[in-house]
Amino acid sequence: MPSERLIPIHDPEVPTTAERSLGPEFTAMSQRVLRATELTSRLNVLPFEDEAGKAALFEQILGRPLPAGVTIYPPFFTDHGLRLELGERVFVNQNCTFLDYAGIRLGAGTMVGPRATFITMSHPVDPGERRLYLTGGPIDVAENVWIGAGATILPGVSIGRDAVVAAGAVVADDVPPRSLVTGAKAGVRRTW
Repeated sequence: MPSERLIPIHDPEVPTTAERSLGPEFTAMSQRVLRATELTSRLNVLPFEDEAGKAALFEQILGRPLPAGVTIYPPFFTDHGLRLELGERVFVNQNCTFLDYAGIRLGAGTMVGPRATFITMSHPVDPGERRLYLTGGPIDVAENVWIGAGATILPGVSIGRDAVVAAGAVVADDVPPRSLVTGAKAGVRRTW
């Protein structure tokens, strides 16, 4: 999959002057979002000790059983689930969000702190295109990475083996192996 991809929200076959209908890819994605939301809502109200119930719901959310040694503490949120790939011994703390439509891979031994967010889809910056398309790219996290509490990983990012993402960091660029990234700096990039 290319690192940047456009998905039309409306059916491109319907002229812009006519009443617009949702495109087939967007419609399928929307249906999966509703199903994933239903499943995660059920997961997030189960008693913590209901291991069998959690395992059954995770299998429906991910489309397969959790790999060996994977631990996920609810509440847990995903918009798709079927494109979330978890290596062995991955640990995901509570209240994490995985918007995985474009794909997220967490390598073996990765640890994710509470309230971390992984986002693979977004909208174009151009205001005229914002309601017409979704854009995004997959997130790839190598083995033995530590993602700190409240970190946000944005579309198309790759994080190298043994790297650490500090708590609260916003990661918009690739992270080299065996490195620490910190901070959340917002600044004007362009105007229109």
